[in-house]
Amino acid sequence: MSKKRINVAIIGSTGFTGLDLVFLLSKHSKVKILYLCATKNLGKKISFFDKRIKKKLPLISGVNNINWHRVDLAFLSLPNGQAQKIISKNFNKFKKVKFIDLSADFRLSNLHTYKKNYGLAHSSPMLMKESIYSISEITRKDVKNYRIISNPGCYPTSIQLPLIPLIQKGLIKTNDITIDSKSGYSGAGKSFLKKFTHKNFFKSTFAYAINNHRHIAEIDQELKKHTNKKIKFTFNPHLLPTFRGILSSIYVEIRKGSSISKIHKALKIYYKKNKFVKILKINSAIGSGDVLNTNNCIISICKTRLHNKLVIFSAIDNLVKGASGQAIQNMNLIYDFPEHLGLK
Repeated sequence: MSKKRINVAIIGSTGFTGLDLVFLLSKHSKVKILYLCATKNLGKKISFFDKRIKKKLPLISGVNNINWHRVDLAFLSLPNGQAQKIISKNFNKFKKVKFIDLSADFRLSNLHTYKKNYGLAHSSPMLMKESIYSISEITRKDVKNYRIISNPGCYPTSIQLPLIPLIQKGLIKTNDITIDSKSGYSGAGKSFLKKFTHKNFFKSTFAYAINNHRHIAEIDQELKKHTNKKIKFTFNPHLLPTFRGILSSIYVEIRKGSSISKIHKALKIYYKKNKFVKILKINSAIGSGDVLNTNNCIISICKTRLHNKLVIFSAIDNLVKGASGQAIQNMNLIYDFPEHLGLK
């Protein structure tokens, strides 16, 4: 374990994800928070926004206040399009600084697809090769070789963790996978009521982004990258009247020669040395409530009425394993800290 304590800046510290980052990092024994940045509420204490944060921390300031010579790592929890500008401005000037971006700015290697999805032309195409998309369990060995870490989306994290090992092992068919995911509304950010105007918001379940959700391109890209196969799937998200948590239901067809026990065993073996991915007994009932405020992903493989079809349930906390927790897990990997440090 590295003895070094690192200095961090958290840019976008007052959003849902930013506050979870501050809360978790404020208790991390290897981290000193030097800067908490936002565009509003400058000069306020971070505890004004989140009463869980007890530690005395710097007052909220603007990004221009950062002395980058003092910073080892910057977390960026910003609307899409903003992180790339900050990173491109400082990447070559301050070569010891690493960046963990929790937006989509460095997730999609095809910049035409990025523009199509997010309505923005990427301002830093040359930096794409300096970045890595990192689900910690999948890219553990490679993440420390990069200065820009692209933290995955929450839905894609819950989906890729069960699917990548099974596709790599050839245990499930890849021509017709159905993914149904349900999330708490915090995934939409602080302005969720502006984004979603459906009736009875806090008393209903809402299907949205039918057939064109932004995360489809991300899931497509990463499944193909890690399996060398073109995976055909449908994906649709739903919003629940709960604050946090994701439950993904993934319907798959078993390949000839495979079985539910082989699939279960393959996932157990793949994740046996991973602290945060937990493979439950076959046919276990699970829910997002089992993982709230943790960095865990729990996975349950269940039989259906059809002998050749299974449903794989995957649950995470969208603000932790789906965002801030995984960002800290990636940080721990970069600096050779114990992977679970700050995430117990």
